[in-house]
Amino acid sequence: MFHRSVVSISLAIALSFPVLASAQESGQPFWSGDWYLSVGVAGFSAPKFEGSSHNEFKFSPLISVGRQGAGPRFSSRNDNPSFALIDKGAFRAGIVGKFVPSRDGGDDRDLKGLRKVKWGAEAGGFVEVYPTDFLRARAEVRQGIRSHDGVVADLAVDAFTDIAPNLQLSGGPRATFATAGYYDAYYGVSAKHAAASGLDPYKPSSGIQSYGAGTAITWKATENLSASSFLEYKRLAGPAADSSLVRDRGSKNQVLIGVSATYKFNFSLQ
Repeated sequence: MFHRSVVSISLAIALSFPVLASAQESGQPFWSGDWYLSVGVAGFSAPKFEGSSHNEFKFSPLISVGRQGAGPRFSSRNDNPSFALIDKGAFRAGIVGKFVPSRDGGDDRDLKGLRKVKWGAEAGGFVEVYPTDFLRARAEVRQGIRSHDGVVADLAVDAFTDIAPNLQLSGGPRATFATAGYYDAYYGVSAKHAAASGLDPYKPSSGIQSYGAGTAITWKATENLSASSFLEYKRLAGPAADSSLVRDRGSKNQVLIGVSATYKFNFSLQ
């Protein structure tokens, strides 16, 4: 089935203040310059919802648009659309955003009677550090908008190396932390919803959401065409693992496996 939750459209570059300022100083319109459009699709098996004990096969379009540039030496499918305001090679920092889908009882029978989560977004900042030529550490901190009012922080470290010409192996640990506002939307069970769902009431606090690891093999078939296979495992912890939704109907163990392919179109605007 089509999975709308992982559609990534990165438009921040075109709308960012540094780009506008630079264009104005050069006397050129802000859209002038070299751009790229990357389109593709991913197919993967993943939990029906965060904390579910059942997987389903999903499809996701992959769309990204931005200015041509040096860019990062490594990127992961877990990276949310972002734009670097500071890029010093071994250190990058900037803005990041994420689309958040709705979630309700129609998505899975285990969610019947629970609070509906509205679609929305998360916006914030990211930092990347390259301590060596084969290691990247990345942190994202995002504030929920509309779907929840919490703060979410994703941390990841990836080692990467070319195991053959045009074939890269990467992987490393991941962890996610969140505040009570996030957990209340996805794992909380009020007295009203406990009566409707049959689950025990649960009011979560802040803390770690999950920890785990991921790996990927990426093949660069041509200069613009690439394909990847990936595997992610995480174990729910803290307020997420303690939720009656996870304890009674779900699983702490979450596994995602899939493949993707993307093609990048290069173009210039005057």
